[in-house]
Amino acid sequence: MAATRAAYEARNGELNAIVTPTFESAEREASVAERRLMTGEEVGPLHGLPLTIKDSVETAGVRTTYGSPLFRDNVPAADALHVARLRAAGAILVGKTNTPELEAGINTRNPVFGQTVNPRDTRLGCGGSSGGSAVALATGMCALADGTDHGGSVRIPASVTGVAGMRPSPGRVPLYPSKWLFDTLSLPGALGRSVKDVALMLAVMSGPDPRVPTTIADASTELAAASGEIRGWRVAWTPDLDGLLAVEPEVEAAVESAAARFAELGCAVERACPDWQDALAIIEPLRAQRTAIVTQDLRDRVDQIANPFLRQFIDRSERMSLIDVGRAEARRSRYWERTVAFFDRYRLLLLPATQWPAFPKELDHPPVVAGRAMSGVVESILSTYAVTIAGLPALSVPCGLTRSGLPIGLQIVGGWRRDVDVLRAGIAYEDAFPMRTRSG
Repeated sequence: MAATRAAYEARNGELNAIVTPTFESAEREASVAERRLMTGEEVGPLHGLPLTIKDSVETAGVRTTYGSPLFRDNVPAADALHVARLRAAGAILVGKTNTPELEAGINTRNPVFGQTVNPRDTRLGCGGSSGGSAVALATGMCALADGTDHGGSVRIPASVTGVAGMRPSPGRVPLYPSKWLFDTLSLPGALGRSVKDVALMLAVMSGPDPRVPTTIADASTELAAASGEIRGWRVAWTPDLDGLLAVEPEVEAAVESAAARFAELGCAVERACPDWQDALAIIEPLRAQRTAIVTQDLRDRVDQIANPFLRQFIDRSERMSLIDVGRAEARRSRYWERTVAFFDRYRLLLLPATQWPAFPKELDHPPVVAGRAMSGVVESILSTYAVTIAGLPALSVPCGLTRSGLPIGLQIVGGWRRDVDVLRAGIAYEDAFPMRTRSG
C-alpha cells in the first residue's frame, strides 16, 4: 500500500488517473489485512491487493460522478455487485479512476475532473472510456482495476497504455445496478499488468446473480486456473478484417509479428477473418437504441451534457425509427451466423486491439488512420466494436512498441463463451514473449 500511494503521489498530479483517492481508508484496511496474515487467518484470493474502480461504477460511501456535473456530488449507498465481490475477496479500494462523461468516448476527459493523459507521453490521450484505470495500472498506482466495455472501453486504453484488459462474454460478470438489465453490449471487464492477474480478477467478479437475467450460470473457477498450453490450436489472424479497418502500418506489423509467434507456440496459424463487413451499419442503430434506454431519466437535462459523442447518439436515437433498429438486429443475426461458421474452423482470432497508437489528447478520435478519413469515433474503433456486436470474449495484451515507444495491443478473440480459451492464449503469449508494461 505504501508503494501504491508513493506512485500516486509521484505521478497522479500530471496524469490525472485517480480522481477520488481513498488512501486513508485503504491504509487502515491494509493494516487489518496484514494482521490477518500474521495471525494465520483465512484470506481471500485478492487479499491486500490495491484496487481502483472506474468513476462510473457505484462504490459505497465514495463519490461516483460518472464524469458528469449532473452527478458531481453523488455518493452511492452500496457497491456495485462486482465491486462487492472484489472487496469480499480481499481487494482494497484506493480510489476512483477517470472516465469520459457518462462513459461515452475514447478520450478520457470530462467537465468534472478534466483530462487524463498517457504516461508514455503526456501530450497524448490514454484511450477510453476506462482510461484512468489503465493509466493507474501502468504507473503502479494499483494492482488491479475494473472497467466497463461497450465498443472497446477496456481493450482500447489497455492497448495504448501497455497493460492487459479483457472484455468477457456478456453475462460472465453481471452488472448491477444497471439502467438496462438485459444489456449485452456494455459490461464490466478487468485490467491488470498481466493476463494472469486479469484471470484471477475475472474469476472473482464472475458468477450468476438472480437480479441480472443475462448472467451465465456456470462456475468461474476455470478462469483462475487457466493455463498457457495452446499447442495444436487452429488460429486465424487478420490485420484489417479484410479491408474493413484502416490500420496504421506500425500496428499492422506488430500484430503480424505476434501472429507468427503463435506459430512458435505450436498453433496452426492462417490469415483469415469472419465476414463482418456490415459492422458499422449494425452498430450505429444499436448504439442509438441503447443510448435511448440508459438516458431515459436524463432526457430533460440533455442540454447540460457536454460530451459531444453522447449528444450525437442521443440526437440519433430521437430521429431513428423502429424499422431502423429492427433492420440492424436482423443483420446482426446473419452476422452471428457467419461468426459461428468461422469459429467452427478456428479456435481464436487475432487482430489489432486498436487501429492506431495513442493520439493527441486534444482530439476526440484520430481523424485519419493510415490515410483514410474517419467518419467518427465508431469507425475508428471498429477493431473492437465489431467483436462486441458478435458477443465474443476478447483480450488486449501488449505485443509491441512503435518507433517512438508507444504501446501496441494484440486483440485475442475467442468463440462463444470461450473466455478460458482467450485467457489461456494470453497467458501463453505473455509467458513466452514478455514485455515491459510498467510506465512508472
